[in-house]
Amino acid sequence: MASMKDFADLKALREALKEQEQQRAIEKAEREKRERAAQQEASVFRNALGGVKKLPESDRYVPNAPPGINPPPPRQKFRSQAEDDAAVLRESLSDDFEVDHLLEDEPGVSFSRHGIGPDVLRKLRKGYWQVQDELDLHGMRRDTARDQLGDFLRRAAKRKLRCVCIIHGKGLGSAGGEPVLRSMVHSWLEQKEEVIAFCAANMDGRPHGALIVLLRAAIPTI
Repeated sequence: MASMKDFADLKALREALKEQEQQRAIEKAEREKRERAAQQEASVFRNALGGVKKLPESDRYVPNAPPGINPPPPRQKFRSQAEDDAAVLRESLSDDFEVDHLLEDEPGVSFSRHGIGPDVLRKLRKGYWQVQDELDLHGMRRDTARDQLGDFLRRAAKRKLRCVCIIHGKGLGSAGGEPVLRSMVHSWLEQKEEVIAFCAANMDGRPHGALIVLLRAAIPTI
């Protein structure tokens, strides 16, 4: 037969279970209340953004931006050997090199590198060295002409040519009649170490839009 103590313990257990059930009900009600509030806030936010469109992706770099803001760096493009050679030739020739001292009088155009005596230019003007090859840049755009000239001089040096002719034209067909390519060719030649001297190519005392260029192979001791 159950004692009074057993009945008291059973009653206490029922009360404890009831309290736990009530606590769970309170917690559930509070959780559902929070969820409803969150849904209402989200609905208000969506309604406020009704006519807003997402901005297009930007590739601008933002200094000191947190991770994920700046676009990923572009994938590196590997160039072929020919493309590398062309880039080196292009970078070795600047368009900003000053050659105004050469353009005062076309028939008198001449250049000699430091250490080259005046007799070298005199011989060059008189045709002492036979022209072994020529490059015609007439009508080319500036970038194309620059690449072609650099490549031509590189190959001429490998062949150990002594004297070549560069045809740049008189510039009469340029915008405004200005000999832009002519001045650029003068500038590029001065910047190339394999060129030690050049002068205008003249026939009967008249300029013909070309230069006779002397290369290092002509004077191997320099």
